Amino acid sequence: MSALFDLPEPRQVLLGEYPLWDWALSLVNRDLAVTLPDQGPLQLLGLPPCNEGEAENVCIALANGEWRGNSVDPRSADNPALALMAIADAAQETVTECLWQAWPLCGEHDLGMHPREGDGQPSWWCAGGIRRGPAHIRAAVGGLDSLVRPRRPQRKRRRDG
Repeated sequence: MSALFDLPEPRQVLLGEYPLWDWALSLVNRDLAVTLPDQGPLQLLGLPPCNEGEAENVCIALANGEWRGNSVDPRSADNPALALMAIADAAQETVTECLWQAWPLCGEHDLGMHPREGDGQPSWWCAGGIRRGPAHIRAAVGGLDSLVRPRRPQRKRRRDG
C-alpha cells in the first residue's frame, strides 16, 4: 500500500513504443548535444496515469532520469509537426527547470529561445528585444548544429618582420 502523497514510479519508455516521439527526441537531442555537450541525451519516461483506465503520461527526462514539468501532449503522437513541437517544449521545460538555466540560448542575443512554427516547420524562436534586435527564427528544431562553426586546425602564426 502506498502513502497518499507518494509520487508514481516512472519507467523508461522503450525505443519504438512512440515512434514519432522517438524521432522528435532524436532531433532535440542533436540540439542538446551542440548547446550543452556535457549533458547526456534526454529520454522518454512513462508515468502511471492518475486515474485507472487512462493512458500513461510520458515526460522528458535528463539522462540521469530527473524530470520536471508537464508531460508530452498525447494528441501529438500521430502528427510529425505536433510531435516535434510537443517534445521540444517538454524538453526545454525539463532542461530549464532541472539545470536552472535557460535552454537553448540564442547565440546572437543570449536569450532563451522557444519552440514555435516558423518557415513551415517547428523552429527555435528568439524574442530579440528593443536593444537586442528584432524577434527571429534562429534554426529549425534539430538544426542548431548548423550554426556552430567547425573548429579550424591550428595554423602557424606569421612572424612580423
